[in-house]
Amino acid sequence: MLLLGIESSCDETGVALVESQDTALPILQAHALHSQITMHQAYGGVVPELASRDHIRRVLPLTQAVMAEARRSLDEIDVVAFTRGPGLAGALLVGAGVACALGAALGKPVLGVHHLEGHLLSPFLSADPPKFPFVALLVSGGHTQLMRVEGVGRYQLLGETIDDAAGEAFDKSAKLMGLPYPGGPWLAKLAEQGDPMAFKLPRPLLRSGDLDFSFAGLKTAVLTQAKKLGGDLEARKADLAASTQAAIVEVLVKKSIAALEMTGLDRLVVAGGVGANRALREQLNAACAKRSVRVHYPELHLCTDNGAMIAMAAAMRLQSGLEEASERYAFDVKPRWPMASLTT
Repeated sequence: MLLLGIESSCDETGVALVESQDTALPILQAHALHSQITMHQAYGGVVPELASRDHIRRVLPLTQAVMAEARRSLDEIDVVAFTRGPGLAGALLVGAGVACALGAALGKPVLGVHHLEGHLLSPFLSADPPKFPFVALLVSGGHTQLMRVEGVGRYQLLGETIDDAAGEAFDKSAKLMGLPYPGGPWLAKLAEQGDPMAFKLPRPLLRSGDLDFSFAGLKTAVLTQAKKLGGDLEARKADLAASTQAAIVEVLVKKSIAALEMTGLDRLVVAGGVGANRALREQLNAACAKRSVRVHYPELHLCTDNGAMIAMAAAMRLQSGLEEASERYAFDVKPRWPMASLTT
């Protein structure tokens, strides 16, 4: 079975082709991705209307590129999958509209996919895929969650952010330091030159006794420290970046270890854009190695939003019998769509 996946939830247009056979893990055949970062940099953040218009321009050429790379024709596609939510409404509508129009033109069924489930299952595309059950640390954009994952669609929420997510803490702190958009990767790169112990920043909810997160207070502390530095901020920016990253990473690592201890599981999956952070990977790997816990990540090029994770999630849901692709081509999108609604 060939599945075409289309991702357009925010500022990246992704298209991918995945082949699924019986109960074996689906295999990625080809994928293409266009990032809108350069376009949005002038505005310091994503402009939804511009994002939607750019998706319209990119999605069909990317689809053609993917099919050419895989040396397959559109007629060979069995299912067209797309991101139904959550995300920017206008951006989601582009992907959903193209997917349903393509499905109708080919006479093939379509399937809407949850964006975060795509991230959650993306490590199954890696050379070292995980096995169920596992604890998942999902750190994508405005989402930071810890989950117990027993199988596809069998998710138990263990803890989540009560305000800003880890990705937002990276991006907002970077903006306070005057770093370009998107701030998270810039902050992480700058942090490599700084001293993570230079500034004593808070670790919110680190000893709360639960698995919830809170990063809004950290952002405020970064703002306060930046104001204190005043004219010295430029000279100390690397130290402030390193200290900020250290605070975020410590909370993520210790909460993840606590989740593993609480569940008794010995496997951790890390998914989402923040999962590409090198300091987070190094510290998680070290902490888990001491406890004989296996850690799995998506391939680095699949940490950000992409069509491969959407096609993969669709394939795994179809394999598990949780979904049936539909030949009804009227569509809607879900800009707000809780992961809890997917649990069987």
